[in-house]
Amino acid sequence: MDKTTTIPPLPATTATAPAPAGRNRAAYKAAQEFEAVFLSQMVEQMNIGLKSGGPFGGGFAEETYRSLMYQEVGRQMAQSGGVGIADAVYQEILKLQGGAK
Repeated sequence: MDKTTTIPPLPATTATAPAPAGRNRAAYKAAQEFEAVFLSQMVEQMNIGLKSGGPFGGGFAEETYRSLMYQEVGRQMAQSGGVGIADAVYQEILKLQGGAK
């Protein structure tokens, strides 16, 4: 990597991606948050058994921050379009509310 290469910053993580046009904002946000939780748990399961090394590896603090990292990875994945779970959950929310399209 040469010295002129820059890495763009990650987008802010406190807000969810806006709901697509014509969708109920609150219902879509709930569906997207559900997908973020699911994805963070999936990422956590994928990393079970990985050993941390080096002088700063291991311990209670690492476990705490690792779980926070998994939550953030799941949130970023969901905001980036996810794997389609949010769309399916959104449709089910609409059906339960009686507003299915």
